[in-house]
This record gives sequence, structure tokens and C-alpha cells, in this order.
Amino acid sequence: MKPKIAAGQLAELGHITRLSIFRLLVKAGRSGISVGEIQEKLDIPGSTLSHHLSRMMKVDLMEQQRDGRTLHCHLKFAEVEALLAFLYEECCAGELGSAPKNRKGDHLAKGCCD
Repeated sequence: MKPKIAAGQLAELGHITRLSIFRLLVKAGRSGISVGEIQEKLDIPGSTLSHHLSRMMKVDLMEQQRDGRTLHCHLKFAEVEALLAFLYEECCAGELGSAPKNRKGDHLAKGCCD
């Protein structure tokens, strides 16, 4: 993942309403949650919710799918996993210099998050 993409996604999650929506989508899992349920749980006007959902879709964190008259929101788990991987990409990499090595000189210890 490019840093510019990660920065855009993190910026959108930096708003309390969008972070709340994100958490609801995570909780809903792959089946998603309807826009009406999100609106009810967060107690926000439809136009405000629409704005926040649009911003999250713009940075590819979620998608919507229509089922008759109901609009469902789904988290793009692959994108979220890519964002998390980007954030953890070099976790503990600075500690490898002090990690023990085998006879070939390879580090025995992986990062602390492995």
C-alpha cells in the first residue's frame, strides 16, 4: 500500500462519526449492515450519514449494495487488512540488530508482532 492511500484512509477514520461507522461495519462482519440500522444506532440525520458514507467509499474502506429498497453497507475487509499490514509492516524491525543469530548469521527472532 502506498503511504498516500494509507494517509487518506486514516484521515477519514480520524472523524468520530466515521470511526463509529467503521466500528459498526467491523461488528457487522461480512454480511454488512443497512444504512437505516447505522442511522438508528448512531442517531444521526440521513443527509449527515450519507456524507460520511460517501467519504468512506471515496477512500475504498467500504461499499454499498442495494437489495430492493434497502441499501447495505459492507466493509472492504481486504482494504482494511492491507491498511493494517502497512501499519505493521516494519514492526520491531529496529530490534533485529540485537536479536540472536544462528550459525549462518540469520536472525533467530522475528518481530515482536509475529
